[in-house]
Amino acid sequence: MRLLIVLLLGFSSLQVVGQTGYAIDFKIKGWNDTTVFLGHYYGEQTYLKDTARSTVAGAFKFDNAQSLPQGVYFLVLGKSKIFDFVVGSNQKFTIEGNSEDFIKTVTVKGDEDNRLFFENMRFNMERGKEAEPFIKILKDSSLAEDQKKSARESFTKINEQVVKYQNELVEKNPTSLTARLLKATQPIEAPAPPKKADGTIDSTFQLLYYREHFFDKFDLADDALLRLPRPIYQEKIKEYLNKLYAPVPDTIMLAIDKMVAKARKNPETYKYLVWNCVFMYQNPEIMGLDEVYVRLYDKYFASGEMNFWVSDKIKQNLKDYAEKLRPSLVGKIGANLIMQDQNLQPRSIYDIKNKYTILWIFDPDCGHCREETPKLVEFYNKSRTKFDLEVYAVSSDTSIQKMKDFIKEMKTTWISVNGPRSYIPQHYSKLYHSDTTPSLYILDNKHKIIGKKLPVKQLEDFFIKHEKFIQAKKAAPGKGT
Repeated sequence: MRLLIVLLLGFSSLQVVGQTGYAIDFKIKGWNDTTVFLGHYYGEQTYLKDTARSTVAGAFKFDNAQSLPQGVYFLVLGKSKIFDFVVGSNQKFTIEGNSEDFIKTVTVKGDEDNRLFFENMRFNMERGKEAEPFIKILKDSSLAEDQKKSARESFTKINEQVVKYQNELVEKNPTSLTARLLKATQPIEAPAPPKKADGTIDSTFQLLYYREHFFDKFDLADDALLRLPRPIYQEKIKEYLNKLYAPVPDTIMLAIDKMVAKARKNPETYKYLVWNCVFMYQNPEIMGLDEVYVRLYDKYFASGEMNFWVSDKIKQNLKDYAEKLRPSLVGKIGANLIMQDQNLQPRSIYDIKNKYTILWIFDPDCGHCREETPKLVEFYNKSRTKFDLEVYAVSSDTSIQKMKDFIKEMKTTWISVNGPRSYIPQHYSKLYHSDTTPSLYILDNKHKIIGKKLPVKQLEDFFIKHEKFIQAKKAAPGKGT
């Protein structure tokens, strides 16, 4: 387990005005004179918050004039996490137990929240032991499904007991931290879809319902949900954006704005949510979604919205990367490039009259470039006429000779130019983001960027799908995309 003393990127907990401090006493039988650390969760990480010395029969105390942020905390001996407990609104209480069997022996004085927390833990452990023989049967691949029927029914009944117990706990103690944590993990049940006027089932109903009610049981403004053993807050953000919305920048930004409207009531959740979205779209797996990163920077950082926590250095780093991405986003008109070819003649990418242009930025000494270029040569020779395309290859090395040797070795017949020998004032990497090589862009006959950063093996599939999209658009004018 990683224990970090300093929060990354300035994520220090925001203090609340009017705090009354904390005083948490522990009496753990079986512990000798030792140093004990108080830690807490935050997203995917864990952090140390306080230190105490056990001097008398395992008795020690953590206290401070400032209250702790609510969430799940734990004790650490050496480098090992011992057990979890909760810190809610009441932060002055005592926890006692035996180190040999702590969960079974633990008692709490002065805090209802931890009493509920440990009782729920004990209940789950007891039901888990009851379920073990049935789980063993269900996992036995040598048994037929009908032989598992009884075990499945018994396991279902145990699971129903757990759900009932936790539902009752939440209903009777709705404001407790334990209830809020349990509620945050409860699934949203979408009702059966209704029938449309023509008698068919509305196939979109459950998706739209689930999307609309996704955060009914999860309060995005509750910063205690940031401090859980599992990074549930982060998981909810990812599920909401990755599974419930189409991967289109406009759509994703609308979804993020909906979450922000709920989270911004609390500065801690506001910054956490926005930062996680920035991180998600800094280098997205889906082509074109890096535009979301640029929009997030513009809306929440360039505007000053995040100035309440972000440092000037981080803000500058975010800006630098956004400006690198901005000129070459999918949908933008790609800039013209004019550079010398192997014969020292100027060649312009805008002079290419083919339906498509593949911009291939490479380094003759780059190992990955040497692996991918033969694949591009094969695709080019096979598909050049089929898709009416040309390749404009930019060598990043200053040496013309290296470029000539590369052309000869790879047997390339497309347009190759030397990037440093340019007739335009800006370096090509300022116009087409290419921090790594090879970098690939696809432009249409109007120089609009329609694809980027694709591996060569996906090019044929891309062009086939794009051609179908163009044909469908022509067949249904005025209906948009």
